[in-house]
Amino acid sequence: MGLHDKYSEAILTARSIGMQGQAEERDGKLYFTVVTRTQNEVSRIWNAIRAVRDWQKEVVADIRALAPAPAAPSRTRTYTVKAGDTLSRIAKALLGNPDAYTDIFEANRDQLDDPNTITPGQVLRIPVGAR
Repeated sequence: MGLHDKYSEAILTARSIGMQGQAEERDGKLYFTVVTRTQNEVSRIWNAIRAVRDWQKEVVADIRALAPAPAAPSRTRTYTVKAGDTLSRIAKALLGNPDAYTDIFEANRDQLDDPNTITPGQVLRIPVGAR
């Protein structure tokens, strides 16, 4: 099985969002050179790459967005997601209301497609003064 086959899901993800670029196999590595429209699309491609075991040893990637991520509202702080976190747990701990998870989700739409899917290491904007 070649690396193109092994990373077919990541390649299909990139193609499905209309990437500009390529995935080229050479010297035992898969080189992703991709430009997308948004940072959210960059995250989707990275998530598909990271789903493959040993990706760090096999993939060299330059994946960028044409549009910069939207500027964070002036009244925010950040939180780095830890294993076991959910948006509602984060909302309860930081905002005092688990239902405020929707405010966190909306503040991070550039990197989140689903409020039930967050990954350790993501840096989320937490709106100050949310409900």
